[in-house]
Amino acid sequence: MALTLSVIIPSHNRPDLLRTCLASLACHAPPGTEILVVDDGSPGGSVSRAAADFPAVHCLRRPQQGGFCAAVNEGLRHARHPIAQLLNDDAEVTPGWADAPLAHFADPQVAAVAPLVLQRRGGEADGPPVIDSAGDRYYLGGVAAKRGHGQPLGPDHLRPGPVFGASASSAFYRRELVLRVGAFPDSFSAYFEDVDLSFRLQRAGGRILFEPASRVLHRVSASYGPPCRRLLAQQSRNEELVFWRNLPARDLTRALPLHLAVLAGKAWRRARQGLLIPFLAGRLAALAAWPDILAHRRRLTALGPERPARHWYVEGAFWRA
Repeated sequence: MALTLSVIIPSHNRPDLLRTCLASLACHAPPGTEILVVDDGSPGGSVSRAAADFPAVHCLRRPQQGGFCAAVNEGLRHARHPIAQLLNDDAEVTPGWADAPLAHFADPQVAAVAPLVLQRRGGEADGPPVIDSAGDRYYLGGVAAKRGHGQPLGPDHLRPGPVFGASASSAFYRRELVLRVGAFPDSFSAYFEDVDLSFRLQRAGGRILFEPASRVLHRVSASYGPPCRRLLAQQSRNEELVFWRNLPARDLTRALPLHLAVLAGKAWRRARQGLLIPFLAGRLAALAAWPDILAHRRRLTALGPERPARHWYVEGAFWRA
């Protein structure tokens, strides 16, 4: 029996982008797909009004903005179908984009599937395709990165296979497993929340796959706008939290020197940009959350045994599995 899909779109005060996203779903969604927009406290209900233009779309309205994680978690709790795709409101789906990912979930060990996400710059679909993400990777030193980001589309990123993680901008998830491992961390609000979830899905025995036959277009920089100091501090905090919350204890001794080198390199780069203070503020905020980090690590033991880092799909210069 074919698995049925729920598409969850968190959105805050971007009705024009949302309409474009929903129009692509209206054209290409498989029969029976549930399309669920979560209006994350948009002023005047602008997102809810945009969603109402599409009769097949159901909209949940949050009374106040809670951030990406809170909006997505609410959508996951309300979704009706076993597979849920998270889709940014600045993304568009393409014909047949859901077919191959849904087929992968026939394997009960598959926890998530990452589509091939291509950049859509300035609203133009023409020109050589450029990759936004081909799944996620994680360096032992504490760096998360999008595979292939900014590279021209080529043979290396047209092969399906296992990856460390899937970007929450467009990933397909086994809904029940995501909820069972604790869903997205509300305290993160946004940034690196999908990396944190990928650790937990793997800890619970799940596999994460990359599927290039599934293609999503993403408007680069539309999601966050220009960086500000508050957001840079939040990014810095969350990246540090991911490392300490999830890295297997048996790998910490090997990882710590690499992590210190990563911190030094990032601090030097931020200092040259005049952004050292928000970078340091974020890292210190993460360390101040040490009681929560320890509590999270204790909860991980209920998900399954620790697996050493050689079981991850890790790439790059810092360490190779």
